[in-house]
Amino acid sequence: MGRYDRYILSQLIVLFGFFSLVLISVYWVNEAVDLFDSLIADGQTLSVFLEFTALSLPQIMLMVLPVAAFVATLYIFNRLIGDSEMVVLQTAGLSPARLLRPVLGFGLILGLVIGVMGNVLAPAARTQFIDRSQQVQDDLTGRFLREGQFIHPTAGLTVYIREITELGDFRDLFLQDRSDPLVETTYTAPSALLLRSERGPRLVMFNGMAQTFDPASGRLSTVRFEDFTYDIGALIGDGGFRSFDLRELPTWVLLTADAQSAQNLGQSLAQMRFAGHERIARALFVIFPPLIAAACLMLGGFSRFGVWPQILLAVGLVIPLQMIWNAAETAAIRTVGLHHLAYAQPAAAALMALALIWLASRRRRTRRWVRRGAVAA
Repeated sequence: MGRYDRYILSQLIVLFGFFSLVLISVYWVNEAVDLFDSLIADGQTLSVFLEFTALSLPQIMLMVLPVAAFVATLYIFNRLIGDSEMVVLQTAGLSPARLLRPVLGFGLILGLVIGVMGNVLAPAARTQFIDRSQQVQDDLTGRFLREGQFIHPTAGLTVYIREITELGDFRDLFLQDRSDPLVETTYTAPSALLLRSERGPRLVMFNGMAQTFDPASGRLSTVRFEDFTYDIGALIGDGGFRSFDLRELPTWVLLTADAQSAQNLGQSLAQMRFAGHERIARALFVIFPPLIAAACLMLGGFSRFGVWPQILLAVGLVIPLQMIWNAAETAAIRTVGLHHLAYAQPAAAALMALALIWLASRRRRTRRWVRRGAVAA
């Protein structure tokens, strides 16, 4: 790489890192607010919240990094044009294709990063996220062990614990079970323990009383007990069969899926095939938006009003690319065999970048001929 290539590439990487940090922070805060409401309000600790937010970062980065690369390229080339550095480079004889070589290198690096992240890191993080979500859902610690509050771990169940000792003993327990609409049972005990077993958690109450009320007859029966085991796990239930998300499946599983494997995973075959090719197409597509941004800025000449028309053109060209993606996704997930439509967007982006580079080269030759004609005259 020449000095110019290293200079532009270093500038792109620095600005790309800055814009990525800003955009990731914005998306992360938005995601963290929802996670905070669902986890902290459910009694989970701060460490669980931080773990979940960290596991959501790869998916956020897949959305943010292409945008950050596009914005960084616009900013760098706008500055080069504004500081007349681009004019000096063009006067030195560098063609538009030569000027865009470091941008292509930057796009290839970004494509490699997105490829590794989309095919390796993001699926692994999604798997861990779903596994931990199920563990948190099945864990009764956050939903049950809160003292001094009336809580509702599930529909029809109300629990109050006056105090939880350092050893985990419950003091003055109140539990009301209304899961059966035909009967209502209220348990009270001065002490209790929550024990784990192979069949799920069990609540053991000591020296308490059970009051059963029959709404139909209006009859109330009372039973005193020395110890009583309540199957709280059976009432709350477990997560059941773990369903699989397309975002957590390995790419090779998605690409080689057949009707039988799709049925076993409870997924659509068309969606699985498209999801696999979409990960590859995404890594190819991110190569070209920086090229489109830089080529658009090279279309115009010097203007006192800056290069805002070229910037708006670059932004406007991204819209049809997104429309192509939406149309391809809609068709491919409905019909098996159309998964190759995932490559329509990167193909269109590549053709668009080549067309813009050709236009920039042609406009430069035209201006050069005009200047030569003026000098000859």
